[in-house]
Amino acid sequence: MATCSVLSSVLIFFYSNLLIWNNGVFVEASHRVFPQYQPLAVSKVSQRYRTGYHFQPSKHWINDPNGPMYYNGIYHLFYQYNPRGAVWGNIVWAHSVSTDLINWAPLEPALYPTEPFDINGCWSGSATILPGNKPVILYTGIDTQNRQVQNIAVPKNLSDPYLREWTKPGHNPLMVPAGDINVSSFRDPTTAWWGNGHWKVLVGNKRGRRGMALLYRSRDFVTWKKSPHPLHSAPGTGMWECPDFFPVSLAGEEGLDASRTGVGVKHVLKVSLDSSRFEYYTVGRYFPEKDRYIPDNTSADNAMGLRFDYGNFYASKTFFDAGKKRRILWGWTNESDTAADDVAKGWAGIQTIPRKLWLDKSGRQIVQWPIQELEALRQNGVHLRKVHLRKGGIVEVKGITAAQADVEVTFSLPNLKKAEPFDPSWDDPQQQCSRRGATVEGGVGPFGLLALASRNLDEYTSIFFRVFKAQDKHVVLMCSDQTRSSLRTEVYKPAFGGFVYVDLEDGKLSLRSLIDNSVVESFGAGGKTCITSRVYPILAVAEGAHLYAFNNGSEPVQLVKLKAWSMRRPRMN
Repeated sequence: MATCSVLSSVLIFFYSNLLIWNNGVFVEASHRVFPQYQPLAVSKVSQRYRTGYHFQPSKHWINDPNGPMYYNGIYHLFYQYNPRGAVWGNIVWAHSVSTDLINWAPLEPALYPTEPFDINGCWSGSATILPGNKPVILYTGIDTQNRQVQNIAVPKNLSDPYLREWTKPGHNPLMVPAGDINVSSFRDPTTAWWGNGHWKVLVGNKRGRRGMALLYRSRDFVTWKKSPHPLHSAPGTGMWECPDFFPVSLAGEEGLDASRTGVGVKHVLKVSLDSSRFEYYTVGRYFPEKDRYIPDNTSADNAMGLRFDYGNFYASKTFFDAGKKRRILWGWTNESDTAADDVAKGWAGIQTIPRKLWLDKSGRQIVQWPIQELEALRQNGVHLRKVHLRKGGIVEVKGITAAQADVEVTFSLPNLKKAEPFDPSWDDPQQQCSRRGATVEGGVGPFGLLALASRNLDEYTSIFFRVFKAQDKHVVLMCSDQTRSSLRTEVYKPAFGGFVYVDLEDGKLSLRSLIDNSVVESFGAGGKTCITSRVYPILAVAEGAHLYAFNNGSEPVQLVKLKAWSMRRPRMN
């Protein structure tokens, strides 16, 4: 049994497919290696774009959230981390702990590459609480043959409340890529669940262009056998990274343990698409006796399907918070500037605010909302009510720190008759947001917020809605448009978008945005559609940042109520 301790030398891998073509430009993927930057230790950390209340370490690169769990009153978050610099490489499992998911204390990394089964990398994975209240980690190791294999790690001392040290049992690896499994496309084990006398776990995989969630079973959590068939697969989706599979209740917002099945339960399967760096999920039924998952026929089972987040959001991971009976979602949001910028500022990557997650009353989609604990950071609140916004109307939200804020707003739409006609071929919301920005006049909309805006509006990030009229319903488009977010020309500035599946019978739409210096997380219609953007303004920083509500549609809208708060800094690593 080997203790995870001394950092060994790490072999850096090169992949030909890790520079992704996205929305007309190349975007860095998580495993893109920059050899010229590997030996550059961070001597100074720039505060210019660092977030105030999002999770991030004090310096260096981070990516996927790993193994989040609640154990004996403590929240644990592990994450992929480069202890040597601000670009991807030398990856270890960093480890932080919290009692409220907001204030975090760093510990020593839990996993380093030390053994033949992980000497070339300790990659992503999940945590499971076994009977007897015993936590374990399943993770992907890169072995001496450069194969991706699945390993287990256990706490060295269960009496340590922070689980500081982890050991790797001698019976590793647990799962190896045998037969026709691609040795470089076999990774990211899920949290295990129990059913029919077996533990079960998924591992991401692909066969050609078919994405697959391979299923493994074990009676003792030591010896694992691959199922003859995957839990689920989908053609044309490519490699499935970071799969997540969990039950959701058909009644209410309470979260469920991973092993719950039966009446009143549906399941969610989420996958992260290596080819596009987006995610999608489906809601469906799990048949434990056959170990098959069948999505409901209510959304696409491909890259055009439902997403937890339609913006800069990847490698997400949920866990069941047994203390508060809720399911919590973490997601990684990468930088959108250049690798050279990251090296210069001494850090790269953050995690989104933890979100409570549950099934919508329709049973068709997931709803998300920032955890309630975040509200403890609010201060200096301001309120606006019954503000009439005609075409071209704009009102500034004053009295808060606009660069670091939480804002909730409800709009009333008195007249939907002039909503623009909706073309059924518009199946790509991001494309529609790119074509119809915040300054392009519509009938009902665009209306929303201008965040991280400079005083003269040379820079702003717009988060807004447009309402269209389809044959028998209204269609709501939500956008987070970064095209005017910075005067810098070298940063990635897309317009992200998602459709909002909401009934406009009451004529109201709500929006909440978490604004934090270089990130804007937005939640439309109570969390039915979420979009995260990373932005790098030059003018709209610190005291130079402003917040506005606006309407550029021909039809007036009313700002029924707006509440905004400055957000103080928690203890962050």
